[in-house]
Amino acid sequence: MTHNRLLRATMFLFAVTVVLSATAQDKKNMFNPVTYSVTSLAIAPDARGGGMGDVGAATEADVNSQYWNPAKYPFCVGRTGVALSYTPWLRKLVNDINLAQVAGFYRIGDYSAISGSLRYFSLGEVSLGYNSSTGMADGMTINPYEMAVDVAYSRMLSETFSMAVGMRFIYSDITYDYSSESSAGTAFAADIAMYYNNYYMMFGRECGLGIGLNISNIGSKISYGGDDNSEFIPTNLRLGMNLTIPFDEYNRLSIAADANKLLVPTYPKLEGDETTESYNQRVIRDYYDVSPIAGIFKSFSDAPNGFQEELEEIQLSAGLEYSYNDRFFLRAGYHDESANKGNRKYLTAGAGFKMNVFSLDASYVFSTAQSNPLDQTMRFTLAFDLDGIQDLFGQRR
Repeated sequence: MTHNRLLRATMFLFAVTVVLSATAQDKKNMFNPVTYSVTSLAIAPDARGGGMGDVGAATEADVNSQYWNPAKYPFCVGRTGVALSYTPWLRKLVNDINLAQVAGFYRIGDYSAISGSLRYFSLGEVSLGYNSSTGMADGMTINPYEMAVDVAYSRMLSETFSMAVGMRFIYSDITYDYSSESSAGTAFAADIAMYYNNYYMMFGRECGLGIGLNISNIGSKISYGGDDNSEFIPTNLRLGMNLTIPFDEYNRLSIAADANKLLVPTYPKLEGDETTESYNQRVIRDYYDVSPIAGIFKSFSDAPNGFQEELEEIQLSAGLEYSYNDRFFLRAGYHDESANKGNRKYLTAGAGFKMNVFSLDASYVFSTAQSNPLDQTMRFTLAFDLDGIQDLFGQRR
């Protein structure tokens, strides 16, 4: 069916990433990743978080907090900022898949902020026609893409605690069969986030402790037409902690860790004594007929191999950031995912520098899983402090 072909297309990028890293026996018996549509929503966009192993729920607030935890914005030092991030994606496989994002925020008074972002994920140029006699493409070409735009409002409820809510519109045009039965998919989603930030005496110094929680992409399922089934979007629970240790007036070190759990039901597997007809009926009953909210609760207890497999669905990330005079930054991190759930295991490194007006960050991925297409992925982020620009021209009020 057209709908199933579309789902396979949108899952291709992550399928090649995880399948190449698993052994044949694992793929046959244990390999069971959580599947969802609009996979680009799960890609970390900015170089700072990317350089720390994809960590960001509780790190110190910056202009790219919209993706990680929008509740951090009221704790930003600056009042206004905007950033552009760019990632050439899966360069070991193709050379024309890219993710770009623009994010920004504005603090309203001293206790609240409004923020937003626009991300665009291009899957490059795809040729639809193929001539078997010549071995060359002879049909039309398309440019499938996914896009999301969101806005969030955050507010400090005390000097150390804030919350945020966000709304997101999602558009996914991966249709390659332009007929009356297929169309681009749309969905709406919401985020709920919390952030705690305080200072405690540790190691003989006043250290900053941050704790963050972000439940993102709580929303409708997405359908591309062609049948009555619709797919889950990547609803995600992100919980993180960050500890900032100042060594002296100029040097400090941040240690951060995140845990992620996709709040999406596991796609049912065919059992040994089950007929194809019974299996298809069970897939519709236990997967496609499940509502998004019911799917969130179902995702904690539906793994075929029980509690052990549920634990395997938790992805762990840890990262370090060294800062000199809040001007020069070095970062490193590690991301771990179970081999049975995707096997995305990689080290990251990054660096950045900050001036009064702008900052520039870059990060790099070193895969630790064999034949992983994520290897050698780079991210770039250019951010502007609009307060700094006003200072530069003497226009601050």
